[in-house]
Amino acid sequence: MAHVLGQNQYGKAENRIVRVYRDSTRHEIKDLNVSVALSGDLDDVHLTGSNANCLPTDTTKNTVFAFAKEYGIESAEQFGITLAKHFVDNNEPIHRARIRIEEYTWDRIKTPDNSARFIGSEEVGHSFVRNGGETRTSEIVYDGESVQVISGLKDLVVMNSTNSEFWGYIKDKYTTLQEAYDRILATQVTARWKYGFTGKDDEAQPNWNRSYTHVRRHLLEAFAETYSYSLQQTLHSMGTRVLNNRSEVDEVRLELPNKHHFLVDLEPFGLKNDNEVYYAADRMYGLIEGTVHREGVVPVIPVA
Repeated sequence: MAHVLGQNQYGKAENRIVRVYRDSTRHEIKDLNVSVALSGDLDDVHLTGSNANCLPTDTTKNTVFAFAKEYGIESAEQFGITLAKHFVDNNEPIHRARIRIEEYTWDRIKTPDNSARFIGSEEVGHSFVRNGGETRTSEIVYDGESVQVISGLKDLVVMNSTNSEFWGYIKDKYTTLQEAYDRILATQVTARWKYGFTGKDDEAQPNWNRSYTHVRRHLLEAFAETYSYSLQQTLHSMGTRVLNNRSEVDEVRLELPNKHHFLVDLEPFGLKNDNEVYYAADRMYGLIEGTVHREGVVPVIPVA
């Protein structure tokens, strides 16, 4: 039986790059993890070992670092688009480039200001602490004609200590879960959203950083303001809130693990637990996933 070479790609994964801007005493930092994947006319490198159409992965790594200096990193999305277009437009055998980026954020360290006029805190322009919150993500695909941008975040941990219920579900002989009419709802949000931007005809790019800030805000506000009867309902509210407020976004996909909190039985100690003391379970956990998209838009964000 004959064998056929199927879909393939190659590149340099997890290029860790830190770009420091020293234009003033208040430095700025961009901390990225960039992965490059290229595909195109690459049959020979697999079938015969000919590298004539192969751009070395070491070259892609060098390009990432050089572009950080030449073009700067205004946003992960802008940087990814610049890289993807370079690899496709300047290398004839390469027909498609996918750039995946994780961005790690840093907070400025503040120190006491004990001047005579003011006692408080002040920023140190060159000192940072790694933010313990979410990681920003971006995926850019360019095929020589159009650009697809999927932005996102992961590891955003949120909790509502009330305003959540779960009852009225299917019960069979294996069901032991008790109905809850006032429970903790907590999750670790992974969100990805696709922009309508295609990059055709000199289409203006959105303000990627501002858009990210607002999408994140709407996700958090929807989580906080939704009286939840299920995590699925909360997921839908979060996706809908983004689409209602950000016209540049066409599709939102959310993955919400239910970080279960179970009431601890304190009766053996002669104590009453009035929804005050919980055991925070690490695993197992329920995993709720779903996509909300505009009517007429074909969803494209893949399941992770």
